[in-house]
Amino acid sequence: MLIDSHCHLASHRFDAAEVPDLIRRAREAGVTRLVSLATSLSDVEDNLRIAARYEEVSVCIGIHPCSVHEEPDNAVAQLSAHAADPRVCGIGETGLDYYHPAPDGWEEAAYHERQRDFLKAHFEMAVATGLNVVIHTRDRSGDASFQDALAIYRLYAERVSAVFHCYIGDAENARKVIELGGLVSFGGVTTFKNAGQALQTALAMNDGEFMLETDSPYLAPMPYRGKRNEPAYVRHTAEFLAKARNVTLDELAKTTSDAAKLFFRWRI
Repeated sequence: MLIDSHCHLASHRFDAAEVPDLIRRAREAGVTRLVSLATSLSDVEDNLRIAARYEEVSVCIGIHPCSVHEEPDNAVAQLSAHAADPRVCGIGETGLDYYHPAPDGWEEAAYHERQRDFLKAHFEMAVATGLNVVIHTRDRSGDASFQDALAIYRLYAERVSAVFHCYIGDAENARKVIELGGLVSFGGVTTFKNAGQALQTALAMNDGEFMLETDSPYLAPMPYRGKRNEPAYVRHTAEFLAKARNVTLDELAKTTSDAAKLFFRWRI
């Protein structure tokens, strides 16, 4: 049993008519649960419709940091109306993105401050709803977005947990997340030949401290690097990491799935 803990089934890169085949191929690959993440107000309903059709799909609701300039000030409050929906299992994708330049009409400092404000609002919603938070961080260089997001997480860590998804940082920073009660999640980047740090971090984690994901349609693992990703491909990452960690695929699938069940608070 494998779980894709982070994908985007409502992405514009997936035609709605493709979703049945995406789910079918995931099932054939041994993927029994998928978490599809909203990144804006406009795609929440699309994600919920997919989850209504497929029992193995759950949804996280959030505003991606690269979308905060397009959303109203009360966007997170609007999201909260969906938090009690049984299809919703988490808050996100939220976070901080210092990689992409500020959009037209925005100063970088103000853009980043709005991202931080939105991230805090997501945490406040998580506290109110009892759901956990999925965090994106990305930098052009260094780890400022990670450190800023970690500082915000620290304010809420006694009340909610967070996963830093698609983690490619070093083990020292990953350990800081774990010490706060959070998780990291690894995707296809760990299979890349030039992704030594991501792989070394994955090898340094203990069972129960990390999940698996695709972030599809992005960041496909080897041997599909450069092509469109999809949930079925989480199996390639799992097989790669199982071999690297010297465990069986079934063992890795169990520990990562158990971590996902706890994080998303699934009873089964």
